[in-house]
Amino acid sequence: MYQIDLNCDLGESFGVYQLGIDEEILQSITSANIACGFHAGDPSVMRKTVRIALKNGVRVGAHPGLPDLIGFGRRNLSISPQEAYDMVIYQIGALYGFLKAEGERMQHVKPHGALYNMAANDEALAEAIAEAVYKVDPQLILFGLAGSELVHAGEKAGLQTAQEVFADRTYQHDGSLTPRSQPDALIHDDEQAVSQVVRMVKENKVLSSQGTDVTVKVNTVCIHGDGLKALAFARKIRGVLEASEITVKAIGG
Repeated sequence: MYQIDLNCDLGESFGVYQLGIDEEILQSITSANIACGFHAGDPSVMRKTVRIALKNGVRVGAHPGLPDLIGFGRRNLSISPQEAYDMVIYQIGALYGFLKAEGERMQHVKPHGALYNMAANDEALAEAIAEAVYKVDPQLILFGLAGSELVHAGEKAGLQTAQEVFADRTYQHDGSLTPRSQPDALIHDDEQAVSQVVRMVKENKVLSSQGTDVTVKVNTVCIHGDGLKALAFARKIRGVLEASEITVKAIGG
């Protein structure tokens, strides 16, 4: 029996823009990573996205990023582990308030963009993020790139971790994601992306850009909600996973 969580980064807009698309995507996923205002999102969008997620039975997690609205949190910033600790606690707290107001608890924390990628390789940064999550609530699940320093730091801190893979990203021979600055970073063919996911779940392997197989442990699969075909892809991947006898269920049950 195969089982996987399907997550998506949502609430990455301002005012009311994008919420209609987010609501449709929420019907196909099991975990939502909601922006907390640093790289995207605002209080109104956070509230609305939380409510829509809960209405669809989707578990909710904080998606803290670097304070870089213009760069959408995808540009590396020079920050200390202490600064990472502080900004992660701050952003978790913001989303926690909206969940508390709805009578629900937070399932997980998944760093966004550059913060996520930096923590995948920087042990000190990863440990600071894991400590921040643990100090807020040791029951929270920490999402991190499969096999990364962030996952190791979470395990070391005593957190449950979820090893994450990406449906629409290519991989390097060392298991890292191909940088977005490279032309082959994204997979634009839906069939290729879905096949990659099914293989990662069933065989724990992904073909790298160098043509070699990389072993990956998979607990959750990320699909992106900001592409032109995001909604159609969300529906497609959910359908193919279930047709492939893979149960799609939130990591926290």
